[in-house]
Formats: sequence, C-alpha cells, structure tokens
Amino acid sequence: MTKSLFPFAALLALAAPAQAQDEAAPPSPGEIVAQAPAAEWTTIAPEDLLVMTLASAPDGTAREVVIQLMPAPFSQGWVGNIRTLARTEWYDGTAVNRVQDNYVVQWGDPNYDNPEAGGEAKAVPANLAAVPENEYSARLDEPAIAKIRTYFETTASRVAPSDPTTLYRADPYARAHAFFDGWPIAMTDDEPVAWPVHCYGMVGVGRGYSPDTGSGAELYTVIGHAPRHLDRNIALVGRVVEGMEHLSSLPRGSGALGFYTAGEADKRTPIVSVRVASDLPDSERPAFEYLSTEGETFARYADARANRRDPFFIYPAGGADICNIPVPVRRVAD
Repeated sequence: MTKSLFPFAALLALAAPAQAQDEAAPPSPGEIVAQAPAAEWTTIAPEDLLVMTLASAPDGTAREVVIQLMPAPFSQGWVGNIRTLARTEWYDGTAVNRVQDNYVVQWGDPNYDNPEAGGEAKAVPANLAAVPENEYSARLDEPAIAKIRTYFETTASRVAPSDPTTLYRADPYARAHAFFDGWPIAMTDDEPVAWPVHCYGMVGVGRGYSPDTGSGAELYTVIGHAPRHLDRNIALVGRVVEGMEHLSSLPRGSGALGFYTAGEADKRTPIVSVRVASDLPDSERPAFEYLSTEGETFARYADARANRRDPFFIYPAGGADICNIPVPVRRVAD
C-alpha cells in the first residue's frame, strides 16, 4: 500500500466559522468568481472543444452546444474516437434519440441501439479504438498527484474546524473526491486511482452490456440529479460548457428509458454538425476559460458554495456534494 495522498481528516474540512453578525455581508459565490484575477483563469485549448449545431428550434432560434473534452489521463481512447468521428463528419445527420426526465439526453444514429430503429445502422470509421473497461479510471502519476495535493492544501484544508458537525461531507461513492485541472474527480486514497464523476452537464459514452464500452458514436449528457452510481461503469468524456438549455429543454420521450417511440419521430432533434473547434475558421471558433481549481479564488468560491453566508441564507449547510461546486467556465470575447 502506498502512502496516503492526504490526511483524510484534512480532506473533509472545508467549512469556515460562522460570520459575526456585525460584519459586512460576505460575498456570494458568483461575486467571488467575478473578482477573480485574470491569472487564475485557464484557457481551454480549441482542440479540446466540440461545437455541436442542432437544428433550429421551432421558433427559429439557433441552437449551438459547446462541449469541453476530458483531459489526460482520463478517457483518452474515447476522446480520440470522438475527435475522429467529428473530423469525418460522422455525427452530421444523426439526432437526439432519447430524453429521460431528470436523467440524460442521448444522441447518435437513430438506427443504432434504439428500440424503435427502423433502418440500417450508420457505419462508423474503421480506425476507432476499442477501449477496455479498465480505462473508466486512471492511475495517477506524480505530476497529477502534486496537483491534487495543491487542491487539498489550497481548498479542502484551508480551514480545519474544531466543531466536527461542520466537516465537509465525505463522498458516499468513493474514498475521496477532489478537483483536477478543473474537473471533478473521485479517487481511492491508497492506490492512487481516480475517475471523473457524473455531475450535471457531464458527457458520457453510451454502451451496451459489458464487455461493450462504446465507441463514442453514442453520447449523452446528464440533465438531472447527479447519477453517481454510473461512475466507473461508463466512460465520461467531457462536459457541456455552453448551450445546455438547448438539451435540457427538449421534449421527453415516452418510450422505455426516454427513447422516442415510432410515433414520436417528430420529436427527434436533428444534429446538423459536430466540429472540433480548432478546425473551424477563426471567425467561428469559440474561446473559453475555466477558473483554476488550484487557486485562491476557487478555494474561496468552494467554501462559499459549501457554506452560504450571503444575506438570503439563515443556516450555512456545513458542506456540499462535489457536484454542487460547479467549476466556473466563461466564454472569452473575440
């Protein structure tokens, strides 16, 4: 057994003492993020962004969804497949086929793994990788461990409360959780092995029964309460950073698992195109940044999310689920 990444008691600590009533009102999480210095924002590489254009809404509104792809060491086989599928324009002409309330929106070929499929499935590129199940999680190297230690030193253990009732809540699905390069992850404490977690807006790979792990041709995003029971059982490959409203507001399917039935074909939303942002002309290429999860501003923001002290709140919660601390992402103006 290797040495623990961090003292577990320190992992749990995130709550701060209650503010004296005569102090000025503490800033809200949004106000803390708005004050973050430019140096604490990290550019997302265009190679790591997918731009998915849906058919216009019934009222003519354009619908574009931007997805940030997962960084190494997580899910890189599937991420590589997704870039290949986008660059061969495979996703063009596919559709949203499943919308299950409080769960997921799923898209891909309507004739693949769809109870109401009526035609021949679309052939995928021959050079897609077959990714094994053991890549649902990743063994961390020393640079990754160092980043996670920085997160704990800066954020999770910034305050060590003496009152045990104010401890940061342990993760019921893992030994510990943290943020790594702007992503929520869970982990074992003594291996060390980590995996990304199913929070709202995360994007995963649809698959059949094991040993099938999916290729990336079928994708879904979480539109409800975080289904953390899926962690390590399916590949997570990214997150929606813009346009989530275009997916979460789609009509729900009445078939099994929210699939559209044969009589609901008109509810399917066509996918016009999916492109890697780095392949787009400069004038069409979106630019985004995320707030570094190793910096002082994120530490203050996470503490404020776990312990709301701004005027509306009567009682600080004393903790937060990791999915209740969404990493701030912002579009950068041209």
